[in-house]
Amino acid sequence: MANGTQAIDRAAELLALIVHAEDPRTFGDLVEETELARSTASRVLNALERHQLIERDTDGAFHPGPLFAVYAARHDQIDAVIRTAQPIMARVNEETGETVNLGLPHGLGAVVQVAQIDSTYLLGAINWVGVDVPAHCSAMGKVMYAYGALDLPDGPLERRTDETVTDVAVLRRELATVRRRGYAQTHSELEEGLTGIAAPVRFSDGSTRAAIGISGPDFRLDESAKDVGDLLVAEAARLSRKLGATAHSSARHPQNPKALKELEGSR
Repeated sequence: MANGTQAIDRAAELLALIVHAEDPRTFGDLVEETELARSTASRVLNALERHQLIERDTDGAFHPGPLFAVYAARHDQIDAVIRTAQPIMARVNEETGETVNLGLPHGLGAVVQVAQIDSTYLLGAINWVGVDVPAHCSAMGKVMYAYGALDLPDGPLERRTDETVTDVAVLRRELATVRRRGYAQTHSELEEGLTGIAAPVRFSDGSTRAAIGISGPDFRLDESAKDVGDLLVAEAARLSRKLGATAHSSARHPQNPKALKELEGSR
């Protein structure tokens, strides 16, 4: 049994290195990193290749095999992201007691909530799943604008409350602040008395294509906003790592050139 477990561990280690790599891995790299004997590494890699978990390119380097493409074609990527995010959302909910959402950019200027853990409080327990909200007056939406997941709007912005930012120049300045501190915050901009705080979730290519955030009444969140923002930044980074993002991939990804160029110009 011990030998069987050891063989599984070796195969899993090699497969993980290949799947998480940004570029195909050579045989020599894998042997060096795992410190496996060359004969052992070769035997395990051949087995993984036979079962279509990995494949070699024309240079002999290894990358994920066609079985992953089959799985991806059969299963919605959003479902996989939601499953990965659930434990992290639960942790944020436990820490704050507030409603926690996972949001994605939608259309030209909106965010849709795709998963939620309800607030432990009676006040604030609204189901946002499947609801599109205007990006410019939502914390998640400001994250999408700030990190290039949505194009910045050109014209006037819809006013939802007296606190809604309707001037695009003012929005640009806010988005530069979002990028500096790592999270976005809204205060009574979507609905009177509602505060939202959100942080970006990055994928393996370094792009921001989701956000994790909380919402709740102003009187509960105003004083704790910075602490909650820092918590969301840390937990969003944890989720990003689980989705394959690395510091290198985030740094090299160009994001949305139009959006980021406009942000740079607003400083």
